[in-house]
Amino acid sequence: MGMGWCIGLIAIGAILTFAVDWHLDGMNVHLVGLILMAVGIIGTCAYVSIFKRRRMQPPPPAAPVVEEDHRYIR
Repeated sequence: MGMGWCIGLIAIGAILTFAVDWHLDGMNVHLVGLILMAVGIIGTCAYVSIFKRRRMQPPPPAAPVVEEDHRYIR
């Protein structure tokens, strides 16, 4: 699940929780909205932690050792 899906779940959950005034038999719309927001927040946290781990780069390799030959031909 990408970052866009997570933000979308949070937005849809917030709309269902705070902006909708429906009453359906057998389903609590506000609870469904809260669940969607929770899933979106958990998904966002998981995505950010994985993305942060991917962005970490190992330290650059040490400079190569160059051995010079100091023998001169005359």
